[in-house]
Amino acid sequence: MEQITFDKPLKVDRRPIWLILFDRTFHYQIFGGLILLCAFLFNLTPPQGLTVQGYHAMILFGATVFLWVSGLLPLAVTSLVAMAMIPLLGIMEAKKTYAMFGNEAVFFILGAFILAAAMTGSGLSTRLARGMLATFGKTPTRLALTVYLLCAFLSFCMSEHAVAAMMFPIVAEISQSLRLDGERGSYGKLLFMSIAWGCVIGGIATFLGGARAPLAVGMLRETTGLDFSFFEWTMAAIMIVIPLLAIGFMLLLKLFPQDIASVDEGLRFLNRKRLEAGRMSYDEMIVAVVMVATILAWIFFGKALGLAAIATLAVAVLFTCRVVSWQAIEEYVNWGVILMYGGAIAIASALEKTGAAQWLAGKGLAGLGHSPFMVITIISLISLLLTECISNAAVIAILLPIGISLAKSMGMDPRVMTLAVTLPAGLAYCLPMGTPANAIVYSSGFLKGREMIVSGLVIMTISWLLFLASARFVWPLLGFKI
Repeated sequence: MEQITFDKPLKVDRRPIWLILFDRTFHYQIFGGLILLCAFLFNLTPPQGLTVQGYHAMILFGATVFLWVSGLLPLAVTSLVAMAMIPLLGIMEAKKTYAMFGNEAVFFILGAFILAAAMTGSGLSTRLARGMLATFGKTPTRLALTVYLLCAFLSFCMSEHAVAAMMFPIVAEISQSLRLDGERGSYGKLLFMSIAWGCVIGGIATFLGGARAPLAVGMLRETTGLDFSFFEWTMAAIMIVIPLLAIGFMLLLKLFPQDIASVDEGLRFLNRKRLEAGRMSYDEMIVAVVMVATILAWIFFGKALGLAAIATLAVAVLFTCRVVSWQAIEEYVNWGVILMYGGAIAIASALEKTGAAQWLAGKGLAGLGHSPFMVITIISLISLLLTECISNAAVIAILLPIGISLAKSMGMDPRVMTLAVTLPAGLAYCLPMGTPANAIVYSSGFLKGREMIVSGLVIMTISWLLFLASARFVWPLLGFKI
């Protein structure tokens, strides 16, 4: 009989059996407790001033928020469950609830994802990045600045997450060719932090930097009938982005001073890669033309034709020219995000139509009714802090329905409240879980958690002050009055 041997000694769990079972079933216990709590609350009498449907919508909203924050279920699954519960609990009709998936914002997000996937899959974005770095990054400072601005400007037209994922291997290759050491040197930290901050700051400038803005505008349109054009949103955001880009890079140079004299090795590496790539392919040229035409159409005809319609036509052109395949698109598009946003819009609509959002707004910030700017200050700060811990889409789904109802009751422009929740929700600097861009950069091993948090707190404070200054003095000039 063959003798069984073990490379490592077996570890025996000597804890009491009840403790082992408790640990293994803790997940189910939380779910069971949540279901029992909701069932108990559903049988109570609604508070004064709140309808039965509104009360049930508020309980469902609370349970959804708990699941979003705790991460017990994926965001998309949580949103789908909440969406299914809306008609089951009699909050809204099933026909109206599931029609929320036909919201223009959902199809715009899908179109934007496919366009970004085409840029990445064709190699156009990588070619552009290497070309820009080799052309403008002649010195250590200029190389870091080029990484920073390139990430920001690419995030104007594609998801900041995709930009970070694309730039990371390029910067990692440069760091390796320069023999940078994350333990003893700071230049590598400067390069990787330039990716993170460039993507985060640039990602709030347009509708394309992330799905936050389309989600928020979809919720605004669904509850108030008001809308933003591509140009209006960009003008409101760019007044924060431009000074923040300048201040952010100066701060990076101060916090992570360059400690190398030359980047010639890195430039030679980039030029070799450019030569290996050869001339621009047919697919890359088609994607470039379609992308430029689409952005121009969004800017000049977005309000008349609809952002989603333009995005869908652009996607159809890509498939007609056979520069993308559906199999390739499936690898790049995060379908869970699409599902999550459709559910979030449905929940927000349920809160609004049943009066629950207005009731919550009146109870939460009613004492600040005399000072609209103070309301903007508080809700933007809450959004800024929450986005470090949970998904920015979840932050918007939680705060925006309440904020819009509060804006209505105070006579504020709901579009201002939409900006006040959405723009800060995109400015996560401190923690890896705040945004995938931070997580990608942190995975390089060049940065410690403390370095990200300390520098992030500084730029977060500056971002919030710039946001408040813009809301107070610039937005009224653009027609967004508090």
